[in-house]
Amino acid sequence: MTFDYDLFVIGGGSGGVRAARVAAGDWGAKVGLAEESRMGGTCVIRGCVPKKLMVYASGFPAAFEEARAYGWEMWDTRFDWAAFRGRLETELDRLENAYRNTLINAGVTLHDTRATLVDPHRVRLATGQEVTAKHILVATGGRPFVPDIPGAELAVTSNEMFHLPALPDRALIVGGGYVASEFACILNGLGVKVTQVYRGAQILRGFDDEARGHVATGMQAAGIEIRCGTDVMRLERTSGGIRAVTTDGADREYDLVLSATGRRPNTEGLGLAELGVRLGRMGEVIVDRFSQTAVPSIHAVGDVTGRINLTPVAIREGHAFADTVFGGRPTAFDHELVASAVFTQPELGSVGLTEEAAREQEPIEVYATAFRPMRSAFAGHGDRVLMKLVVSRATRKVLGCHIVAPEAGELIQMAAIAIRMGATKEDFDRTCAVHPTMAEELVTMRKPVRTA
Repeated sequence: MTFDYDLFVIGGGSGGVRAARVAAGDWGAKVGLAEESRMGGTCVIRGCVPKKLMVYASGFPAAFEEARAYGWEMWDTRFDWAAFRGRLETELDRLENAYRNTLINAGVTLHDTRATLVDPHRVRLATGQEVTAKHILVATGGRPFVPDIPGAELAVTSNEMFHLPALPDRALIVGGGYVASEFACILNGLGVKVTQVYRGAQILRGFDDEARGHVATGMQAAGIEIRCGTDVMRLERTSGGIRAVTTDGADREYDLVLSATGRRPNTEGLGLAELGVRLGRMGEVIVDRFSQTAVPSIHAVGDVTGRINLTPVAIREGHAFADTVFGGRPTAFDHELVASAVFTQPELGSVGLTEEAAREQEPIEVYATAFRPMRSAFAGHGDRVLMKLVVSRATRKVLGCHIVAPEAGELIQMAAIAIRMGATKEDFDRTCAVHPTMAEELVTMRKPVRTA
């Protein structure tokens, strides 16, 4: 059978773009790609890139305050949301064009429309056109999930946070994950009075308990009200804003409510289940280690598979798929020891096992230290850094590293290399410290604080 394409990709996010570029540019495949929204996907357009720019913007008030302590005479400062939003939108336009041009230069044919599956080798575009492909890759990512409560339509999601007409005076953040916690810190840094509610016992579920507790304490010290063990029952429009009634009996009014209660895979209406593609409980596409579904010609990568919802993971999965199918190099991305960062204030970096998970697996030693970093201590601030290593008592390998500190994401990337290589605690001990730095504590902790 003759096909229109060797590969047709549904979704123009990080995973789909990488797969298409490598298949076409490196391996000479004839590739088509359909994207119903903007090229670049969640990360570039509605996620990590604009969010990180907002993190930078929100950090300046604290930096200004520190500067005064260091002898700088500071002028009166005022944040211009409209000016920032304009520059942000210009930057997103630039990045989208860069993604688009990268694909075009690799020889990929772009279709700016929605695509659904008709059969294992046929795709129908929203324009009515149908195309055939030897292989189809689903890379449609995820979308925010909004709980079905009365007044749910009054809340915004993370998609809208980058395009607000104005900053609110009072904001309610619903959720305890990284999206909720990051936006709580962003808005707080920009001068918004922030309340965060989460139905669980502590925010940032899934991360090391000690580390997430450290983050929560820092957020509260910065002025964020965190109310755990509670949830929103209903929202109502009032003359002065949005009234939120919560399960702890509170009844308060806000100018903005952000629903950040998780994400769901974008599989609805694609026609996957009808073709025999297995879907999980949340709608995620079930794939094997080579990203192949139950239908041999259909693959999936990125957040739509629900494996690890991180942009670099989607990119590596997409690259591995292209190398496997079109390069003749069977490659499976290893999902173990993937480092991550939460861009809260304070920031959290993590790689490997949490103390809780490691304790369930084998006997361990825990090395940890908390201290006031030199820069902020000099300025009279009370914030504290946490450095933590989880070590196997049997092999001496470092099983996990957790850092709560300014630029923790930058620090954990370097630690991840060592841990990925199988570094032992003694390898860390033999490494000479760089002084004076925060990171030197990772190689100077000599005695465990506890064993388990």
